[in-house]
Amino acid sequence: MSDIELRTFVFIDGMQPQFASFVATTARGYLPVEREAALFVEIAPGIAINKVTDVALKNTDVRPGVQVVERAYGLLEVHSGSQAEVRAAGEHILAYLGLKERDRLKPKVMSSQIITNVDSYQAQLINRTRFGNMLLGGQTLYILEVHPAGYATIAANEAEKAAPVSLVEMQMFGAYGRLYLGGDDASIQEAAAAVLKTLEGIEGRENR
Repeated sequence: MSDIELRTFVFIDGMQPQFASFVATTARGYLPVEREAALFVEIAPGIAINKVTDVALKNTDVRPGVQVVERAYGLLEVHSGSQAEVRAAGEHILAYLGLKERDRLKPKVMSSQIITNVDSYQAQLINRTRFGNMLLGGQTLYILEVHPAGYATIAANEAEKAAPVSLVEMQMFGAYGRLYLGGDDASIQEAAAAVLKTLEGIEGRENR
């Protein structure tokens, strides 16, 4: 299946409470809960994600939480209480595609911004379109934009592991991924550092 591009391939060993809740809030499939393992796979063209889902579900005991089928890109999330089952799902997907994990695109940070002492009016603008926790006036805001979009997932999960921040919004499919976090200044600084370190440590094809 060399005509399919592997854009994102991310294994999460344990979904953090806010992250799992966010995915469950926006998902249309089987809802995950905290501490479950998860796999996010993003490919191009998007229509091929249907076959990827078929391969994962027929060969392993995982549940699909997210399947997004766009013309350009497709995204699949599967999860289970068993890390072994989720890893096996990934292995079956890679075998079907005829690819290795290293054939994924390496994440590229397009923007990493910290805004301190957010104005209450700006906080309200963000809150109107968010699916996670509310951002409060006076808090510090972190905004990440990453390519490909699927890497926003591991960024959000690792940020929550690293510091007591609020997951405000996450966009994990489309042309670019975006992540919005809120909290006090020290926590946001710590979370941002964890995000960048995580993304820098992911190996893959050169992302031009």
